[in-house]
Amino acid sequence: VRALAEGALLGRYRYTELSATSKHVALEALSLEVPGADAADQALAAAVTSARAAIVARDLANTPPGHLTATDLGDIAVALGERFGFAVELFDKQALIELGCGGLLGVNQGSVEEPRMIRLEYAPEGATRHLGLVGKGIMYDSGGISLKPSDPMHLLMKMDMGGAAAVLGAFTGLRDAGVDVRVTGWLMCTDNMPSGTAYKLGDVLTARGGTTVEVKNTDAEGRLVMMDALVLANEAEVDAIVDIATLTGAALVSLGPATAPVFGNDQRMIDAVRDAAAAVDEPVWQLPLEKKYRPQLDSAIADIANLGGPFAGATTAALFLAHFAGDTPWAHLDIAGTMQTEKDDSWRTAGATGFGARILLETARAFGTEQGA
Repeated sequence: VRALAEGALLGRYRYTELSATSKHVALEALSLEVPGADAADQALAAAVTSARAAIVARDLANTPPGHLTATDLGDIAVALGERFGFAVELFDKQALIELGCGGLLGVNQGSVEEPRMIRLEYAPEGATRHLGLVGKGIMYDSGGISLKPSDPMHLLMKMDMGGAAAVLGAFTGLRDAGVDVRVTGWLMCTDNMPSGTAYKLGDVLTARGGTTVEVKNTDAEGRLVMMDALVLANEAEVDAIVDIATLTGAALVSLGPATAPVFGNDQRMIDAVRDAAAAVDEPVWQLPLEKKYRPQLDSAIADIANLGGPFAGATTAALFLAHFAGDTPWAHLDIAGTMQTEKDDSWRTAGATGFGARILLETARAFGTEQGA
């Protein structure tokens, strides 16, 4: 019952937010409530909660960049938090300066739009475990000074905040799914634009916590904004971290558009994500966090560089993030390949897929159990 209902809701999805005449199916799902307490009703309620998480993520990722800035996403998060039972704290540019979030601030230098760090907090009474979720929120990615080629990929770069969208979508389901652990989310949001003030190749940025990073490519910006959040998650003493990002073209090259690579430093956490992915039918495949490639990130002038060599780009990006995850159990989902589909594919409708929102929701639901812990 759940699979059938969830598939039907997701399969009916169309992004029509900017159309004056079309009916927005996503809004129907957001408003749908399922009364009753028998097994079928419970399955239907679970389907609505899970589908809603993906629909929120799809809507956000499908929205044109001129209609969804970092500040806009912060306002949307506040509204969703009031509706679905989680707290939201917004950090503007001055607050980020005070926090020393040099990665997010560095990437934002070329933009006329302010950055935002959006901190989400779900804290049910009696929770004893604490899960951290980190989402890449690049609202539009031009590549910065390392400008992307003028090809169709530019049209998809409004979806470079798909990781942040997935985290926010997952948060809309935590209460209704009965998640009994504390969950904190960090959405690191800015666009990445070329301008006279943009950060440059050869610049050195200082992350929260003091790590210095040599910028070897401004189009490897996602890992720069996420490094600050990983440090903050460790400072919050979370028990584990899952991050999600449209991070590398290498993820698409290695596994194609149907499957996302997952990396991590803790096999139990990786397995928890894999189990969640299997439960919601969003395929992932574990790739090795090959430490032999770590020297590719060495820098002569800083603690670490933001780019490795020409091969295994998804792995070297994960190794960069691992530096900031430290010893905390951590899993990393690279959804660059799975973030969108060009045409309808079963319940994955054309456009942004919302991939990962349901994985995160299911991971959080299972996290308090022996298997998820």
